[in-house]
Amino acid sequence: MAKKKTFSVDYNRIEQLIWQQAEPVTAEIGCELVDVQYVKEGSAWYLRLFIDREPPVDHDCCQAVSERISDILDKVDPIEQSYYLEVSSPGLERPLRRPEDFARFAGSDVVIKLYAPLNGCKLYQGRLVGLEEGQIIIEQQENRLVFSKETVAAVHLAADY
Repeated sequence: MAKKKTFSVDYNRIEQLIWQQAEPVTAEIGCELVDVQYVKEGSAWYLRLFIDREPPVDHDCCQAVSERISDILDKVDPIEQSYYLEVSSPGLERPLRRPEDFARFAGSDVVIKLYAPLNGCKLYQGRLVGLEEGQIIIEQQENRLVFSKETVAAVHLAADY
């Protein structure tokens, strides 16, 4: 019986490599690269690029980025297995990843997801104060909460419905 070929995937390395390739392209098109995700869902792999700009991202913008990135990825070929490329807006719950994101969205409501529970809770919401020396600071009413960046799985804007 033939053994199936398996892939060992270094998600962080792939996402960093894609970020390096995509960021100049998105800037040329007039967009900001917000996030790169390389994920497996069921049996399919997805490479997702999230872009933003003012005026808001539209279909033409996503298509332009998708076509340019697709051409570059075909040449560089950084991913072994086949995958689907998706380019879209980050939506109302835009992720905050870079220090510039935390500065830009200070004063906004955010949701923080932790890797492990802190005081029995893995999810916190509050007004973003900022990022200082590797610490994410939010305020909840009169309380100031500080989270070490290493303990935080994700931070995103809280949608106001």
